[in-house]
Amino acid sequence: MSRLSAVLIAGLLCTAVAGPAAAADSPLLGRWRTAAQGGVVEIHACGSALCGRLVDAAPLRRNPDQRDVRNHDPALRDRPLRGLRVLEGFRGGPTTWTGGPLYDPDSGRRAASGRLVLIDPDHLAVRGCIAPLLCRTQTWMRLP
Repeated sequence: MSRLSAVLIAGLLCTAVAGPAAAADSPLLGRWRTAAQGGVVEIHACGSALCGRLVDAAPLRRNPDQRDVRNHDPALRDRPLRGLRVLEGFRGGPTTWTGGPLYDPDSGRRAASGRLVLIDPDHLAVRGCIAPLLCRTQTWMRLP
């Protein structure tokens, strides 16, 4: 094996090992209060990326079996809101992560890409874009 091949393989192995560790050590891990309907999203590591799932919201407190009735895809309207993945595939750090998609259960819309920016340890700017100039940003607050 050539020296260059050995270096490339070693680099790939380091990336594969460091990726999941980076996601597992992210300052974004935990529960965040969203800007709408008292929602709570839990951000967690999913492989080498970060994902988020809906764990609470006003509609879920009224009806724990609430379904994704506003989804633009009729085939997905029967899935439960509790535990629904709303953030997926975010990579980066230490203060900015990019990825997507993001899903907004209030509108039923899916943003193909997004950006998470840690404003400070307790505030997170969440930006979702359905097109390059059609974006929306919310500020989420960390929960204890």
